[in-house]
Amino acid sequence: MHPWGPPRIRLAALAVWRRNLLVWRKLLGPALAMNFGEPVLYLLGLGYGLGFFIGEMAGMPYLSFLASGIVASSAMTTASFEGMYSVFTRMVPQRTYEAILATPLDADDIVTGELLWCATKSLISATAILVVAVAMGALPATPGLVLVLPVVFLTGLAFAGPALVVSAVAPNYDFFNYYMVLVITPMFILSGVFYPIDTLPTTLQDAVQFLPLTHAVALSRSLVAGTGTAVAWVHVVVLSAYAMVGHYFAAVLIRRRLLR
Repeated sequence: MHPWGPPRIRLAALAVWRRNLLVWRKLLGPALAMNFGEPVLYLLGLGYGLGFFIGEMAGMPYLSFLASGIVASSAMTTASFEGMYSVFTRMVPQRTYEAILATPLDADDIVTGELLWCATKSLISATAILVVAVAMGALPATPGLVLVLPVVFLTGLAFAGPALVVSAVAPNYDFFNYYMVLVITPMFILSGVFYPIDTLPTTLQDAVQFLPLTHAVALSRSLVAGTGTAVAWVHVVVLSAYAMVGHYFAAVLIRRRLLR
């Protein structure tokens, strides 16, 4: 296979996904506690605390506004952490990928399996947030909540690829701080999770339209609110583009790191 060729997508990648699932099951308790505990803190501390002073935002209670944004941002952070710290651990200290390459699986199978697993972790995290938000009365139990789940999975894919790219070039764990501070944190703050992006300066409003989290938040919020949006296809196209481009470069760079 040419080193710059497109990644092959095979069913064999599901073996990598299944391997990660079996390992995760051993840590099920702490993982679920984290998934349920973190949204409760956000919703209680910011949703009720700030919501008391803000009241409504964008035509909905601030608690609902925040919950719909946190669902999308959780997909970003979950996929990013899994694609960086966990993937790097399997690739370098544990040398798990070397063992996998001794089987009929190849580097492309590893990348595809990891991307699917990152998106699955995002789906688990977002589902936990939706359950907590509905239980707290922050979100209504509407059919739109079910439609959020595929959006969350796509968001996970969109952020998993860039995270794997960072892992492929990272010399150590400290390298991830650059990506977190320079990429993830600005998106978390500027992409409409906590306030409408139309409150930003015009130039910044235009700039954040290129960020995947902006589209994930807008699409998730419209589904949760049941308002729909005429540009839903634009959000889907942008997230899909990030997922496909990220998959390509992750495959190219991880091939080089594993097979050099």
